[in-house]
Amino acid sequence: MSKSILVIGGGFSGITAALEAAELGHEVYLVEKRPFLGGRVMQLNKYFPKLCPPSCGLEIQFQRIKKNPNVKCFTMAEVVSVTGQPGKYEVAVKIKPRYTAPRSCDLSDLASKLSHNVKNDFEFGLSFRKPLYIDAPFAYPGRYVLELDKVSEEEKKLLSKSPYINLKDVEKTITLDVGSIIIATGWKPYDVTKLTNLGAGQIQNCITNMQMERLASPFGPTNGKIIRPSDGRAPKKVAFVQCAGSRDENHLPYCSYICCMASLKQATYVREQYPDAEITIFYIDLRTPGRYQKFADKVLADEKVKTVKGKVAKVEEDPTTGGVWVTAEDTISGNKITELYDLVVLATGMQPSLAGEKLPLNVEMDSEGFVFDSKEKGIFVAGCAAEPLDVMKSAQTGTAAAMKAIQTVRGR
Repeated sequence: MSKSILVIGGGFSGITAALEAAELGHEVYLVEKRPFLGGRVMQLNKYFPKLCPPSCGLEIQFQRIKKNPNVKCFTMAEVVSVTGQPGKYEVAVKIKPRYTAPRSCDLSDLASKLSHNVKNDFEFGLSFRKPLYIDAPFAYPGRYVLELDKVSEEEKKLLSKSPYINLKDVEKTITLDVGSIIIATGWKPYDVTKLTNLGAGQIQNCITNMQMERLASPFGPTNGKIIRPSDGRAPKKVAFVQCAGSRDENHLPYCSYICCMASLKQATYVREQYPDAEITIFYIDLRTPGRYQKFADKVLADEKVKTVKGKVAKVEEDPTTGGVWVTAEDTISGNKITELYDLVVLATGMQPSLAGEKLPLNVEMDSEGFVFDSKEKGIFVAGCAAEPLDVMKSAQTGTAAAMKAIQTVRGR
């Protein structure tokens, strides 16, 4: 029987689960697909309930990981096979090469000498980066990653001269023996290009809620300045379109839970930067559960923030101004509304990261890609891999999953 625990996914819930188990004396393997831990929280400007920047909570977690020898992190890593049974699983993990030294320094000067620019996925395509990069100043591990296939032969010669670059690094597969497994694979924003009636992917000044988080972040593509992507102008009128893809049988049939709160929060971003800006929130139902109702009341008390109950039917670009026409029905008054905005933000839904994917282990998933606990197999689920959640509840489910995994490996 192995007392070790595997956590798949290094977002907030996965980190929480790993630390809770490790601090109770269990060896934990934390496997993350991306080069850095932190998941979606890393990409936020602020998160609930304290409305603090992601570095506030994540840096504490990263310090706990550094100080706890029971946690062993593998980034750029992916579980490729699982065999065995509860208490005795054998897990194969494939680790991609990073091409940088374990204790590398700030490589921004070296990166600036590379000619090729790559679309920045961390910024949701709002900017470009070099193929030698780090996502954020507080990223963990604090170690650059190199996309070797994006550099020329001449640039490889330049890179090879650095003591912090290892061009001979290779992909490898390791085997882990664990007694229980926690799935914390998180969520991804719904593919907005499928929302053709809302102009997604076609109109520059129609962005997603996660793109808004990056625009507002001091570490984002505009250093925290909320501007129109098309021309860099400050938006004077901003519309938020709720349930963009959620609660729709053609897209995501469920409520994504956080979207209403995210839009209310982002309305405060705009109002803090632009005191004269006007905000309109188009919604079906404003869902602000529990403690969040007070925050909603405070935001909606602002005379510059108005709401329209009604589903948006169409979003179109104004070819002259670059503005965005929004057409919706006000279900309370019964009137059809068509109004021009400088910027439109789509509250796109949360989709489980495993939607359309398949894990190399036998667990039950619903049609949307959410995963269920398998107690008899010693496999448990944390965070948004199970259902749409906010950060606080994701952390709570991480703790719960850790306790269940501990009971499995202890034979209780």
